[in-house]
This record gives sequence, C-alpha cells and structure tokens, in this order.
Amino acid sequence: MNKLYVDSFVEKKIKRGVQLLDERDFGQIKLNNQLVALHNQSGRFIGTAYLSKQNKGIGWFLTKEKQELSQAYFEDLFRQARLKRAHFEQSELTTAYRLFNQEGDDFGGLTVDRYNDVVLFSWYNSFVYEHRQIILQAFKAIYPDIRSAYEKIRFKGLDYESAFLYGEEVPEVFTILENGIKYQVFMNDGLMTGIFLDQHEVRNNLVNGLSAGKTLLNMFSYTAAFSVAAAMGGAIETTSVDLAKRSRVLSQAHFVANGLDLTSHHFVVMDVFEYFKYAKRKKLKFDVIVIDPPSFARNKKQTFSVSKDYYKLISQALDILEDDGRIIASTNASNLSLAQFKKQIERGFGDRKHSYESLQRLPSDFTVNKSDESSNYLKVFTIKVK
Repeated sequence: MNKLYVDSFVEKKIKRGVQLLDERDFGQIKLNNQLVALHNQSGRFIGTAYLSKQNKGIGWFLTKEKQELSQAYFEDLFRQARLKRAHFEQSELTTAYRLFNQEGDDFGGLTVDRYNDVVLFSWYNSFVYEHRQIILQAFKAIYPDIRSAYEKIRFKGLDYESAFLYGEEVPEVFTILENGIKYQVFMNDGLMTGIFLDQHEVRNNLVNGLSAGKTLLNMFSYTAAFSVAAAMGGAIETTSVDLAKRSRVLSQAHFVANGLDLTSHHFVVMDVFEYFKYAKRKKLKFDVIVIDPPSFARNKKQTFSVSKDYYKLISQALDILEDDGRIIASTNASNLSLAQFKKQIERGFGDRKHSYESLQRLPSDFTVNKSDESSNYLKVFTIKVK
C-alpha cells in the first residue's frame, strides 16, 4: 500500500470526520485507483483511504486502521447497514428503500437500493467498480434472501450504464410500494429507475393531508411521483410538467397502477419556464406547487443551475399560487449548503410575506456523515405564502 502524506488542513478535516477527499486540498497526485496509507507531515499514520476520481472528489477516507478490502470487511459494513434499517424490513407499506448509502455507511462511492426483493448497486468510481465481485460476494452473505441484482455505472469510461448482475431477471417494469402507494419501476433502462427514493418522506406528507382537497402543480415532475402521492392523499387535481417526452407515459403508469382516474390529472411536456408563462396567460392558479429541479440542466434556449437560478422558479411560481398556498421547495444539490439554498429562496420571495412550515432532510435509510454537511444533500422546505 502506497503512502500519501497530507498537510495539517487535510489532517484536521479527517479528524473532524470528513470522508470525502477534495481535489482542491491536494496538489498533483500521480496515484489513482488504489488504497493508500495516509500519513501526516510528521510521518504519523492517520488511516486508510482510497483514491479514485469521480463526479465529486478524488477518493474517500475509510478507517483509522490499516485496512485491506477483504470480503469480511465488506460483510461487516453490510451487516451494520442492515441492522440500521431493520424497521424497513418489517414494513408492509414500503418495499423500496436504500440499503447502503456511501459515507453514511462508512464506504464512499457505493450505494445499494432495494426494490422489493431486487437490489440495485450503483458504482460511483472505477476503483469501487473494480472491486465489485468481492463486494457482491459479501452482500450475498448478508442478504441471501435477495432474488436478483442490477447495477448502474455512475462514472465515465465504460460503454454501458446499466446491467443485470445475478439471480433471476425481473420484468422490464414492476410494482413497488411506498407509504402504501404503488409505483412502477424499471431496473435496466439507463441510469433512472422511475422514482427517487430519497423523497419518500416528502411524498408521505402529500399522502397524509398536505394535499387533501387541493390543486397541485408538480414542476420538473419526471414520473410524477409527487403528483401520485398528492392524488392518493386527496388532491382534487394535479398537473405534472416535464420537458422529457417520455415523462408522460411513465407518469400515467403510476396513476393507472393505483386505479386513479386520469380525468383530473394532467401531464404537460413543456419547459418549466415556458409553462409558468402559459399558466399566467391562462390565469391558472394552484394551491400547492412542488419545485424540485435537477442541480443543473440545459436545453436549446438556456442553462439552469440551482445555485444561481433557483430564485427565478420561486418568483415565477408566486404569480400562479393561490392565496394562502404552499410552495414545496426542494433541491438535491450537495454543493449548495442549507443557508445558501434558503438565500436563493428568499431572493425569489422578495417582499412577499411567507412562513416556513417545515424542513426535511434525507430520510433515515439514507444515512449521512454528520460531520460533513454535503453528505446530507437533500433540502426540502414547505413554505406557506400569505
């Protein structure tokens, strides 16, 4: 195992509990895709990490001990992760949730999601991908009851994004439960699955009263999971807006799975900013508006960044919000702190009176590293507008 010497700044971050190795904290590093023994400037051993470039960071700190990546090591990680989520296994209302969440379960670069008796491994860098066979063997030892497994490749360099791994291949589309609601998901079609599991508590609020008797507008709706939850929670009408043409078919499938009449539920394939203009022209108004954009998006006319442009969504939503209406403002941008996100929201409201009713972060199955705010990336405010 090669040695890597770090300065006092990096040493303090690691002692504080930060696991992600930030490229800005290191000079030119020739090492890549390998375990390293970290040492401070005095030569004292700090712990074991691995180096592998990914979308964020150049690697992950693993443990203060000297550690080889054996099957027993991964079995212990999966065993501890399973214990944390024991109550989800007992649930008859929710059959889809996260089993393993990167640094929240002490190994960055890997997530595992469960959809009924099917699991989905996501590899975030080539180092973890190269160790996938030993990881899979360890997982099978702790989860012998899992029927089948698939994978997603979330780093650049391979010629595929998704594949079947082991067990019994499942139908192209199948149904899972979340808070008693049915959703249609797919395992082997690009990087998406039909639902973002980290939002299940936000959807639960819509099921349990927040949307009852209300009209709801769902912006950047993807497969309209928020809209389905609202409809099942008593919303009298929903409108789901997304630029992707495929979103309409995928969204309707969720509604059909729950036996919902589509008459009062509308699916619009349109740019969100264009829809705001359209709704204003048509004098449309909504009681609840959900705004959950991707961190970054580009179309033919413009680019959108949550860190720079989220306030525009708030200000335009106010034009079509009913009196005493609510905005559910959400982002999963890990590079945007809670304070920065709230600043964007406040800029959008301007002088308009409003009050924050709740803040939701990642649910308990999405375990986080409490020493690193970026680990708890989800930020969802429910805001009442006077």
